[in-house]
Amino acid sequence: MPAFQLHALTDLHDAPFDEIIDVRSPSEFAEDHLPGAISLPVLSDAERARVGTIYVQESRLEARKIGAALVARNVAAHIDAHFRGKPSGYRPLIYCWRGGQRSGSMGLILGQIGWRVQTLDGGYRSYRRLVNEQLYGETFPWRIVVLDGNTGCAKTDILRAMGRQAAQVVDLEGLAAHRGSVFGGHPDRPQPAQKGFETALADALSHLDTARPVVVEGESSKIGQLQIPPALWTAMCAAPRIELSAPLEERARYLTRAYADIVADVARLEEVLDRLKGLHGKAQLEEWAELAVAGEHAALAASLMERHYDPAYRKHRARHPDPSARLALDDLSEAGIEAAATRVIAASGELDPHRA
Repeated sequence: MPAFQLHALTDLHDAPFDEIIDVRSPSEFAEDHLPGAISLPVLSDAERARVGTIYVQESRLEARKIGAALVARNVAAHIDAHFRGKPSGYRPLIYCWRGGQRSGSMGLILGQIGWRVQTLDGGYRSYRRLVNEQLYGETFPWRIVVLDGNTGCAKTDILRAMGRQAAQVVDLEGLAAHRGSVFGGHPDRPQPAQKGFETALADALSHLDTARPVVVEGESSKIGQLQIPPALWTAMCAAPRIELSAPLEERARYLTRAYADIVADVARLEEVLDRLKGLHGKAQLEEWAELAVAGEHAALAASLMERHYDPAYRKHRARHPDPSARLALDDLSEAGIEAAATRVIAASGELDPHRA
C-alpha cells in the first residue's frame, strides 16, 4: 500500500484524495486532526485503553489478538455505514497517530475491496511536526499588519468585511471561538484544544500569499484560554498597526448588537459582570448590575468601556510605539463597516514595504 508523504502544509491543498480519514480514537480526533478530516475510529477510547493495558500489563500477543478483532469489527461497521456507496475510483487518505497499525489495518481492508487507498507517511505526527515548524519556528514568512483600537470599534466585523473584499485576513477570534474579552465566550461553542487552534491557524496561513500583507486583529497573547503561538505573536508585536477610533455612543450601539446573545440573557449578563469583582469597587459593580437588570444595555456598554476597557487599552497601548496609521470611524452600521473595511485595505497596502 503506497504512503503519501507530506513535506509542507500546502501539499494537502491539491492532494488527489476524495476523503481524509482519521482512524484514531474519538478523543484524539477531538483534540486535533488534519483539516477536513472525518473521524472513523478503528478503536474507541475505551477499546484503545483496554488494548493498551493488556499490552503493558499482560501480553503483547494477547493485546494484538484482541486489538485485531476489535479493529476488524469496527472497520466492518464503517464499511456498512460509510463506505458502501463509494464508487470504484474512490481514493481515500487514511492516517492514525504515526502511520502504523491502525491506518494500515483499515487501508489493507479497503484496498482489498479495490479502492486506491493511501496512508499518510508518519501519520498525524508528520502533520503536527509541520504545524510546529510554522508556528514555533524562527522564521515567519507572512507580513503581518495589526488592526487595533478601543473595544467596540467593530474590529472583528471590519476584518471579516475585508475578507469579503478579497483582502488577506486571519480571524484569530473566529478560530479561537472567543471574542477576546471577559464577555467573549460562546456558551454553545466551546473553544478548541490548543492543538486544534494551532492546526486551524496554520491551515489558514498556508492558503495566504506571502507577497501580500495579512491583517489580524490586535489581541493579547491569549484569546480566552488559548495561547497565540510564538512565531505569530512575535510578528504581531513587531508589525505596523492601524488604530481605529469611534465615538463612545456609536461603539456602545455597536456592542449591543454584537453581544446580543449576552444582553438578551440577564442572568448570563450578571454572571459575566461578576467576573469583574476585584477589579472595581462594590458601588461600580452595583451600578452596572442595575443597568443590566433595567435593560439599559447601551448605557451599560458605554460605562463599561469608559471605566474598564478604555483605561485598560490605554495602559496596553503605552507599551507599544505609535500606530502607523489612524482611522476615525463615525458609522459602525453594516454599511459603515463595509466602508471602513475598504479604508483599512487601502491603509494596509500603504504600510506594505514591498508594495510596488
